[in-house]
Amino acid sequence: MEINFLALFVAALSTLGIGFVWYHPKVFGTIWMKESGLTEEKLKGGNMLLIFGTSLLYAFFISFVLQMVTIHQFGAIGMIGGDPTIAKPSYEAFMTDYGNAFRTFKHGALHGFMTGLFFALPIIGTNALYERRSFKYTLVTGGFWIICLTIMGGIICGWKLS
Repeated sequence: MEINFLALFVAALSTLGIGFVWYHPKVFGTIWMKESGLTEEKLKGGNMLLIFGTSLLYAFFISFVLQMVTIHQFGAIGMIGGDPTIAKPSYEAFMTDYGNAFRTFKHGALHGFMTGLFFALPIIGTNALYERRSFKYTLVTGGFWIICLTIMGGIICGWKLS
């Protein structure tokens, strides 16, 4: 099974678009700034190219792992050691029968949502506890990643190579 790098890049890029809306002052931006202890002046002082570039790189890393969660066929590849050329004929028969099973946006979005809710949110919540951040901060930041992972999962799972 080939890795769809374009789908991974588009999924990673989607986080910037979602963030643009999610952290807009009329949505959750004002709440997030207050709960983070940030001001407009502090935010303007950062190197935005570095921040957005690094964010995109991190999102690409996330998308790379998320494909293993959303595309079940990667499990079959893992069971044969990652190299389809050395697989037994049963692998090829399995992939012929099930190579596109559950490869939909909806299915990927489900797994992305579950990853956000049961993986990202607890990590963010745990960090927030030790950083003495509010529950509002946890909900805004965790909610962002739940939405991002949902959309990313849908893109990655639904975008099949021809």
